[in-house]
Amino acid sequence: MLRGLAWLGLATGAALAIHRGLPAIPPFPLALALGLAAANLGLLRGSTRAASRAAADPLLRIGIVLLGFELAAGDVLELGAERLAVVLAVVVLTFAGTRWLGRRLGLSGPLSLLIAAGFSICGASAIAALRNVVDADEEEVTAAIGLVTLCGTLAIVVLPLLQGPLGLDDEAFGAWSGASVHDVAQVVATASTAGPVALAAAVVVKLTRVLLLAPLVASVSLTSRLHSLRSHRISSPVPLFVLGFLVAIALRTAGVVPDPVLDVLGDAKTLALTAALAGIGAGTDLRKLGRLGSRPLVLGLLSWALVASVAYAGVVVTD
Repeated sequence: MLRGLAWLGLATGAALAIHRGLPAIPPFPLALALGLAAANLGLLRGSTRAASRAAADPLLRIGIVLLGFELAAGDVLELGAERLAVVLAVVVLTFAGTRWLGRRLGLSGPLSLLIAAGFSICGASAIAALRNVVDADEEEVTAAIGLVTLCGTLAIVVLPLLQGPLGLDDEAFGAWSGASVHDVAQVVATASTAGPVALAAAVVVKLTRVLLLAPLVASVSLTSRLHSLRSHRISSPVPLFVLGFLVAIALRTAGVVPDPVLDVLGDAKTLALTAALAGIGAGTDLRKLGRLGSRPLVLGLLSWALVASVAYAGVVVTD
C-alpha cells in the first residue's frame, strides 16, 4: 500500500508539474494517461498496481466533497430564472438523449451512464462521482474520460470559430460555452477567447451545471437501489460523499469558510482527483479497452453535438 501511495504521489506531482508548464493540458486526463502508461508498459509491480487502484475510490469521494467548496448558491441565483431553466434543460436533455443513444448503439448501461454524466455535467469530475455508484469497470471509466477530454479539447478550437457565424455577442458566447463545454478548465479556455465578459458568464453557467451533480448522482443511486444493481455495496440511499458535497456547498454559501482556507481546499481537491485518476489508469488494461470498439467514440461525438445544439438554442431564446 505504501508503494502504491508513493507511486500515486509521483504521478500526481508529474501531472501537476506538466500542467503548470503547459496550462492547456488539464491534469486529470494527464494523470489518467500516466497511470495507463505505467501499468501497461510493465513499469508497476502487481501489488503496487493493485494498491494504487484500491486507493482511487476513497480519493474520488474526497475530491468530489471538496469540489462543493467551489460552489455558492448565490452564484446560481444571479443567473435568473430563464438562464437557470436553460442550464437545467441542457443537463436533462443531454443526459437523457445520450442514454437513449447509448442504448441504440448497444453500449453497456454503465458506460452510457458515465458518458452521459460527463457530457451533461462536468466532464471527468462527474464521471468520477458516478464511478462510485454504478457497476462500471476501469476500461469504461477510462473510455468516458477520454471522450470528454477529446471533445472538450475540440470545443476549445471549434466554438470560438462559430461565434461570428452564429451571431453571438460576448456574453451569449460565454453562456453557450459554459452550458456546452464539459470540464471547467476547458470552459475557461474556450470562453477566454472572447474576453472577460464572456469568461464571467461562462464560469457562472458552468458552476451551475456542476451544482446539478448532487441530484444526478443521488437519482442514479436510488434507481440502482430500486433495481437491485449493486445494492450490497450501497450503504445508504444517497451516497455519503454526495451528502458531503452538499454540506460543502452550504458552508461555502454561508460564507463561514475564509478565502485562504478555500484556496487550500481547492488545491486539495485537485490533488485528490488527480491521484484518483492516476490510480484508475493504473488499473486499466488497454487490451480490454480496445475491445470496446468504435461505438463509444460515436456516442461521444453525438453527445457533444447534442449538448452544443441544446445549449445554443437555449442561449438564443433567452438572449
